[in-house]
Amino acid sequence: MQEKVFKPTDAELEILSIVWENGPSTVKFVNEKLNESRLVGYTTTLKTMQIMYEKELLGRNRSGRSHTYKALRKESETQGMILDKILDTVFSGSASKLVMQALTSGKTSPKEIEEIKNFIEKMKGDDDGNI
Repeated sequence: MQEKVFKPTDAELEILSIVWENGPSTVKFVNEKLNESRLVGYTTTLKTMQIMYEKELLGRNRSGRSHTYKALRKESETQGMILDKILDTVFSGSASKLVMQALTSGKTSPKEIEEIKNFIEKMKGDDDGNI
């Protein structure tokens, strides 16, 4: 059996974010959350989640007449896979280019900058260079 390709679309990532934040969720719940920021039809959400199930991005359990969907990968695992792809394709494998772009985007708060400084200091103190 061929392994499913892990390549979530923007819409799928939006749904995954809702499921990661709220835990196992019904299509109705996810659709309501999506509609808080933009208008999305229920059938569109249902079809997207069915495709995500087929792609093995979501698992599902039947409860009564509805299904409850859960993420099959951890948020950190998904972020790492996407980051690796962006790092390779957009930044030629250069982590420093990626970090510099992120920091100069104007979206980094002073609190986040302080957290980054602390993280770097912690990395420097680690003998192996890994955290």
